[in-house]
Amino acid sequence: MAFLSSLDIAGSGITAQKKRMDIITENIVNRETTRTEEGGPYRRKLAVFREIEGQNTSFTKMINGSLRKQGGSKGGVMVSEIIEDDSELIPVYDPTHPDANEEGYVMMPNVDTTTEMVDAMAASRSYSANIAAFEAIKSMAREALELGK
Repeated sequence: MAFLSSLDIAGSGITAQKKRMDIITENIVNRETTRTEEGGPYRRKLAVFREIEGQNTSFTKMINGSLRKQGGSKGGVMVSEIIEDDSELIPVYDPTHPDANEEGYVMMPNVDTTTEMVDAMAASRSYSANIAAFEAIKSMAREALELGK
């Protein structure tokens, strides 16, 4: 059944959002890390998603043709890369900190906990939506098999 390839699409969304949540967790954990192995404070990381090309079945080709006309997606999503946020680091006055400069300022990571929590909520909702789609497709497949009995 060609519609079962929809499971791949929902599954790719689940996997991509799980990776996004892992990156958000890393950001929150390192929000006060002033010294990394590379030197300097931790920089916030972001997941970059990209489309996964669909399979080349005749059904998929037909759907892809109509989706291209509508500007739609073909085969799911994946995290293509993880980039560092190049926004400014946050200077905090703390002359007693071991990483303070001559003026007594420590450069803190560019991680805002509120922003990360909002991103985590969005990723969680997207993850849940993909789970719901996956379950609906599974249910349709089960019902289709029952019709064949």
